[in-house]
Order: sequence, then C-alpha cells, then structure tokens
Amino acid sequence: MESIALWQGLSLCGMISWIVISSCFNLTRKIRSLVQPWVTQHVITETSLIIRIQEHQHRFFDALFSLLSCVVSVPFYTAFLPFLFWSGHGKLAREMTLLMALCDYIGNCIKDMVSAPRPSCPPVRRITATKDEEENALEYGLPSSHTLNTVCLSGYLLHYVLSHTENLDAKVEFAGFAIVCLLVGLIAFGRIYLGMHSLVDVMGGFTIGLAVLPFWLTVNEYIDDFIVAGQNVTTFWAVLSFLFLFAYPTPEFPTPSFEFHTAFTGVAFGIVSGIQQTYHQFHHEDVPRLFAQLTIPAFLGRILVGLPTILIVKFCSKTLAKWVLPVISNTLSIPIKSTSYIPMLNGSVSDKKTDKIKQSGGYINKLFFFSQQDSFDVDTGIRFLQYAGLAWSVVDLVPSLFSHLGL
Repeated sequence: MESIALWQGLSLCGMISWIVISSCFNLTRKIRSLVQPWVTQHVITETSLIIRIQEHQHRFFDALFSLLSCVVSVPFYTAFLPFLFWSGHGKLAREMTLLMALCDYIGNCIKDMVSAPRPSCPPVRRITATKDEEENALEYGLPSSHTLNTVCLSGYLLHYVLSHTENLDAKVEFAGFAIVCLLVGLIAFGRIYLGMHSLVDVMGGFTIGLAVLPFWLTVNEYIDDFIVAGQNVTTFWAVLSFLFLFAYPTPEFPTPSFEFHTAFTGVAFGIVSGIQQTYHQFHHEDVPRLFAQLTIPAFLGRILVGLPTILIVKFCSKTLAKWVLPVISNTLSIPIKSTSYIPMLNGSVSDKKTDKIKQSGGYINKLFFFSQQDSFDVDTGIRFLQYAGLAWSVVDLVPSLFSHLGL
C-alpha cells in the first residue's frame, strides 16, 4: 500500500515539476524558435510536390481518401470504442481508449508547441469533406494526427490479435503486417493528396507513432493491471487528468487542439473510473464475447439500448456542468466567461485580451490562474465533464442496463 501511494505521489509530483520547470525556462517558446522555422521552410518548399500530386485529381481519389480520413479520425474511434466494450472485448477496448488519449495528447501538444502552418491554400487545393475535417484544418500542421493515430492504433490492434491467437501461420502474420503498412501508407499519402498536410507533417506523425507504439506495448499491461485492481485509481486519475489540462503548451494562436485534448482526457477519466468500479461485474475476462457466447441479435439489442443512453447521458452531463460550474465559480468568487456553451457569460468586446484564456499565459499562469488572469473560460470544465459522463455511461450505466434487460 505504501509503495503504491509512493509511486502515485512521485508521478504527480513529477508532472507538477515539469509544469513549473517548463514555465520558468519558457521551454515552449524556446523549442518553437528552434523547430518552427525549419518546419515552415519544409512546408513551403514541399508545396510544389503537393501541387504535382493534386494534378492527378479524380473524384474517386477524393472520395477514397476522404473516407479513409474519416475512418481513422478521433470521432470515429470515439464512436467505435463503445461497440468494442459492448461486444465483450473490454481489455482491448480500454487499452485502445487510453492509447488514443495518449496519442491525442502527444500529437496536439506538439502541434501547438511548434505552431507550424499547414500547406497554403491556395495554391494547394484543400478538401474538407466533413465538419470534423474543417475543424482539423484549423489546427497547426506538424505532426499529422491521422498518421500518428493510425500507426499506433492499427499497430497495437495487430499486436493484440497476434498475441491472443494461437497457432497462427507465418503467412497470416505477414498478411496482417502488410495490411497495417498499406493502411498507414494510404492514410499518409491521403493527407498530402487532400492538401491537409505536407510531407514533413506526415513523416513527423509516422516517426512519433513509431516511438509511442513500442513505449505503449511496454507499459500497457502495468497500466491495465493498475486500473482493474489498483488502489486509489479514481482519485489518482482525477488529479492526473487535472494536471494534463495544465501541462499543455500555449500556441501562437488558439486552435481546436486543446478542445480535442480536453474531450479525450475526459473520455479516459470516465472509462478508468467506470472500469475500476465495475470490472468484476461487467468487464472481466470471462464475459460473453461476440461470435462466442454473445449472439449477434443480443449485440444488436445492446447497441439499440446503449447508443440512446450514452447520448442522453452526454446531454445531461453537459447541462448539469453548465449549471454547476458557474454556481461553484460564483461561490468561490472566481470570474468566469464562456466562449461557446453559455452565451450570457461571453466576454465583452473590451475584454478581448481574455479571448485566448483557455490556452494563454503559459503553464504557471494556468496552474496559478487565480492571481494571473482576469477571467477563466468555463468551457474547459464543461467539456471535460460532458465527455467523462459519456465514457462512464459506456462502461458502467449501460452494462447495468444490459444486465437488467438480460442482454
């Protein structure tokens, strides 16, 4: 028990120390001043390469690469992971969720730290087939999150399948590896073809993915054991999530990256807290699995019950957070504003200096915000609680409904 509390305390102290050191030495700006000019020069020089690739434009390629980008996007994984939980593959689902959160944090941190531009449009033709792609285009370029996520998640999925399947033929293993390589290649090339990234962005995402994946394969079992059988799991993860919201670099200009990070940090917390409470009831290794004890009609019934439930919980969590957080802030005399969720809290025109409040002031200013800022954007807390509630319902509330309904 003492050793558990010790490593948890050391981990949290390490994060706090990193936040303090980063702020004191202004590491974000120093790293940006070194890396950004180099990346920007590559983006400019590679514009001609993108234009040459786009000379072969065809509606088929537009549709193909747009579809592939949607299939490996964060919203797709967010929608896909509940199905994985409800199909009985809880271990795979929770480890992919946490890996997704790690990739999202690392990728968005580097994007906003470097603050390197995407290919200029025009002359590059940029194809944004969905609203999510339009929001992605507002982020900085390096690295390509789609490439990073595809390397890590498809690589981990292949590793999981190979390690949990007996008597696999070498040809099957080679075929699986070839499929992963093909998918990564298509995604990487597609990001360039769609005008969303330069070659340097794609290579950056690929390189970072190759570094994150082996690291995750080294620590994932220890993290999973801690989640399902550890001590102080929910409390530790709550503090860790809070620190992750502050251990985030300040970009040159605000982007949606921080919002995406906040949302998936909330998802990770909701999954961890829910699993820790209900592992032995709904998520142990002997639960019925799809195509085994769990039939297809029962799985479809779970989807019909589960999807409306988690959407209702998401709406209720957002509504509750929009009511509770302003009340708590007013009680504590904390000045707040809201850029989107609560219109009545929108800052005045004369208060434009706080428009970047979610990502302004550096690490220390964020951590000790009470004495450093005039008002604080409550949207971060609302978004975190909204997605934490949604994720908790996926692994706790909805499985309870399945149990009561005999699904």
